[in-house]
Amino acid sequence: MTDRRQIREATRIFILCVFWYLISSSNNVIGKLVLNEFPYPMTLTMVQLLSISLYSGPLLKCWNIRPGLQSSFSKDYYWKLIIPLAFGKFLSSVFSHISIWKVPVSFAHTVKASMPLFTVVLSRVLMGEKQTLPVYLSLIPIIMGVAVATVTEISFDLVGMWSALIATCGFSLQNIFSKKVLHDTGVHHLRLLHMLGQLALLMFTPVWAIFDLWNIIQHVNIKQDANMFMIFIYLFADGLLNWLQNVVAFSLLHLVTPLTYAVANASKRIAVISFSLFMLRNPVTSTNVAGMALAIFGVLYYNKAKYDANLQKKKFTVLPLVNHSNGGVSVGHRFALNRFQHI
Repeated sequence: MTDRRQIREATRIFILCVFWYLISSSNNVIGKLVLNEFPYPMTLTMVQLLSISLYSGPLLKCWNIRPGLQSSFSKDYYWKLIIPLAFGKFLSSVFSHISIWKVPVSFAHTVKASMPLFTVVLSRVLMGEKQTLPVYLSLIPIIMGVAVATVTEISFDLVGMWSALIATCGFSLQNIFSKKVLHDTGVHHLRLLHMLGQLALLMFTPVWAIFDLWNIIQHVNIKQDANMFMIFIYLFADGLLNWLQNVVAFSLLHLVTPLTYAVANASKRIAVISFSLFMLRNPVTSTNVAGMALAIFGVLYYNKAKYDANLQKKKFTVLPLVNHSNGGVSVGHRFALNRFQHI
């Protein structure tokens, strides 16, 4: 009976991973196709924010995810963390779309593999968080891999590279402060996603209208033979796939260990790069591919080093201070408390 349950669970996780890879790969390829015909990265971002705002509400009701007392933020907390997170979500997404517009999807995602570097540096500067030596060493192959891929990229574009770096830095900041909000308030991750999507949409609709709307109406930078109906279909598909990607990633995170999720996430980047190379046929050299592979290896090594460091930290945390026989806290109870704090 236990074996059957484990097989069912493993099958479910495998199907979710495959689904996640397909959604993410398709989302990036469709985004690239849209931007080739419809060069408005800010509009693509607004479509994704609108999709999050429209689709997340019914899903939260369907899954019976209530707001709860934990999700009521003070005015000060709201302005210090929630508003900046919404602002960062929009800007990071815009720069991410600029990057895949200007450079191949494969190169953009190789640059984004540098996220651990930004996370380590920003965590140190903002939170004073120190890392172990293996974690620092794991950054070397990431930096080398991204450098090799950049130097050997045939379709290199400076704006595209910098946009990918800025987007990666923005996503790293979002990860750091989103974790803080989740830890401080206990708000459900999907509800936080819904809230940030709504706020970002509300804040930047006027900005989008000023920069993009009039140009779209005037058909500025849109090819004369462009099929507007197909562009509309692609935009709809991109928004839906982006929302699904968030939901599937969250579901997977709750089914597997942090290390398994991190490895699956790195494997997803490999899938996105491979799928984009196959579908979009952008030219690459063997050295360029080697650089991509080295960067992805560095990410996998970083995930393992980070997992080991967290495991070591937990071992120190679970040491009992008082014997259970004397009315104190046992090792098992202390471990349960520590695990609850890391959910």
